[in-house]
Amino acid sequence: MSYEKEKNTKEKNGILSPKLDVVFQILFGEVGSERITKDLLNTVLDEKVEEVELNENIVLRRELPNEKMGIVDVLAKVNGKEYCNIEMQLAEKKNIIKRLLYYWSRQYIKGVKEGEDYKELKRTIVILIADFELDNLKELGFHSKWKLRETEKRKQILTEDLELHIIEIPKMYKEDVKGQEAKLKEWLHFLENPESKEVVNYMEKNNNMKEAKEKLETMSEDARLRRLAELREKAILDEREAEYTGYCKGKSEAIKTMAKNMKNKGIAIEIIEEITNLSKEEIEAL
Repeated sequence: MSYEKEKNTKEKNGILSPKLDVVFQILFGEVGSERITKDLLNTVLDEKVEEVELNENIVLRRELPNEKMGIVDVLAKVNGKEYCNIEMQLAEKKNIIKRLLYYWSRQYIKGVKEGEDYKELKRTIVILIADFELDNLKELGFHSKWKLRETEKRKQILTEDLELHIIEIPKMYKEDVKGQEAKLKEWLHFLENPESKEVVNYMEKNNNMKEAKEKLETMSEDARLRRLAELREKAILDEREAEYTGYCKGKSEAIKTMAKNMKNKGIAIEIIEEITNLSKEEIEAL
């Protein structure tokens, strides 16, 4: 199934979309979801995650007065010492890489208290699951892993403390992968459409994914949570519309500026019309 086709599939029975950040945060970040989140982290990190703690997340179902949105990332403590921040993003954000580094730095410094030694700082991981492709990662696969590395000769990793994972959902349809990455794609298909035939097949082999589906169905019956999800979805759509409107306005102003510069240089009106698609009257008024 193509990305656009699966993306536009309407879920039966009104099941909530696990890609919506508020739903994602409850599904993977609420206490009681440890097995689900552990399975997801095992596939992303490709290492043995023995223990996951989720007790530092905001309890969205009880702690959002007047349906106001708070932080909707998932914060997981891994193996009793390392922290992992998981962010689900539907809408492309400006400076998203800087945002990831900012989130990493905030969590990293929490690992040491005033007066303690720097050696107490632990590996901190940030995972971005994006429902879009990042412009500067076009040549890379759907899952890229980033660390601090020497660039010239030995390519040696400076420290294991910084680790970023960027997962771009649309790209998964362009790649045939095996092993751990194939398991990760199964979870991404779950996020895309938890009721698809592919996901039903995956759940026959993965009890944790089956548990996630069952929890999602229970969440979908929660009237207050459905209201939160509706408000959040509307906010994201409004944000996208505002960004698009701003882009169109900026593009229009840039075209007018270019046309004015061409006119000042004595370029014929007919040529400017052809290049910019502005009317003769618009160009003459500049």
